[in-house]
Amino acid sequence: MSQNPDKPHTSEEKLSVLEDDQEESVDNVDQSVRKRIRQSAPGSHRDDTLKSSPPRLVSIEELMETAKGVTNMALAHEIVVNGDFQIKPAELPEHSLEKKVRDIVHKAFWDCLEAQLKEDPPTYDHAIKLLGEIKETLLSFLLPGHTRLRNQITEVLDLDLIKQEAENGALDISKLVEFVIGMMGTLCAPARDEEIKKLKDIHEIVPLFRAIFSVLDLMKMDMANFAVSSIRPKLMQQSAEYERKKFQEFLEKQPNSLDLVTDWLQEAADDLVKLRCTKLLSHCSDDDGAAGGASALCSTAVQNQAYLKLLKWDHVNRPFPETVLMDQTRFQEIQLELEQLLLTGTVLLVTFSAAGSALAGLPGFAEKIKTIIKVLLTGMHLPSFNLRESLATISEKVCAEVNNCLSQHGFTPFTPGRETVLKGQIQAVANPDNTICKLIDSRIQKFLESYLASSHQKSLPALPGGLGPIQRELEEIAVKYVRLVNYNKMVFSPYYDAVLGKILTKEDSQLVGKSEES
Repeated sequence: MSQNPDKPHTSEEKLSVLEDDQEESVDNVDQSVRKRIRQSAPGSHRDDTLKSSPPRLVSIEELMETAKGVTNMALAHEIVVNGDFQIKPAELPEHSLEKKVRDIVHKAFWDCLEAQLKEDPPTYDHAIKLLGEIKETLLSFLLPGHTRLRNQITEVLDLDLIKQEAENGALDISKLVEFVIGMMGTLCAPARDEEIKKLKDIHEIVPLFRAIFSVLDLMKMDMANFAVSSIRPKLMQQSAEYERKKFQEFLEKQPNSLDLVTDWLQEAADDLVKLRCTKLLSHCSDDDGAAGGASALCSTAVQNQAYLKLLKWDHVNRPFPETVLMDQTRFQEIQLELEQLLLTGTVLLVTFSAAGSALAGLPGFAEKIKTIIKVLLTGMHLPSFNLRESLATISEKVCAEVNNCLSQHGFTPFTPGRETVLKGQIQAVANPDNTICKLIDSRIQKFLESYLASSHQKSLPALPGGLGPIQRELEEIAVKYVRLVNYNKMVFSPYYDAVLGKILTKEDSQLVGKSEES
């Protein structure tokens, strides 16, 4: 009757276990979120704070309550946005004081247990306490309908009876441990069967007790993670309103906390106005074209432009907008993935252009090149990474792979001159002004823009030319990116609407004025 990891090990009453485990798991999320909020607080980065209303004093109790709200909001957000979210056991740093103290205390406990069991006659005080903890843990894994298993555990691990047997010298500790292992095998997820099997090979009581508690901890994690996956659909329905409420509470404690969002949206609106004014100038002799170009900006277009700007963000020198703070790391990861994909797409386009039709559509060729590039671009965002050296190595490997594939399929390999040209084109990708790289970048941005605009439609937007070799990777990033954007919009749309209401009135008047001038 071994349970599937996707099926519950617990009832609703055991969500308290989940909450206890979450407190440790979310600690890192909470620390980073609050750190980023402090770093990105408007008063830390803006020179015009003196123009704003003076901040009101808040009590320690209010600050603590706000911090708790941020913690809860961060956890709910993490569960909803991160489909791979799992609770994991807290691991102390290897040489930390906390780990040393914990190890010393644990060793003292297990040494005491071993000493008691070696007495003549043996003393079972510690062992009986451990059996009591094991009993409660096993019972916590049961569903309400597991009446037979509950009766078995209660009957065999009857602590009063076990104490009497110990006092009379009739306690068979090995038999009790054997029952515990069997019950663990019944209740655990299939993924833990191997750990249960290893328990049966341990014959010394103290090491066996230690191993049992270790596996029980893993089973608790399984139970907690199932609870997370179970509540995610319900949490999704309520999390937008919950996060909005918590963010409002934060705003009430932090005056002017939408300054960065205002700047962010204002820049996006300015970008669109410049773009439309450019179109107006290019159609200045066409009255119909000019009239069409002067159409008012819409809130959705500005928001989409703003979210596209997050993919080119200077995370070192510029604070992140307040509403997307909790997702700054995610947006940054997507940004880094796109930067690597940009180089990959550029190298592939250059390579296919140089090879002509000979390698077009050759099964597996593009994947080999992508693997080479991915390996050699590993760590490209670290300060120690040298892009030019890596591209030089990539050019060597790519040329070797091209010649190898050409020879295998009966084509003439590259001449030394053609190799030199291809290597030079690949190495030139390191130049920020590289024309091909800019072309691929603009097409990637265009695809993401189209994907964002059509995110509520079932069909994907058309893929711009030249992106075929990286289509799968680009679509995976796009899906992740759009899901993140849409959820953020759902949470913070009232704030965006309020800010954009003022921005768009001003921008539309400027756009109409430009139209009349042209």
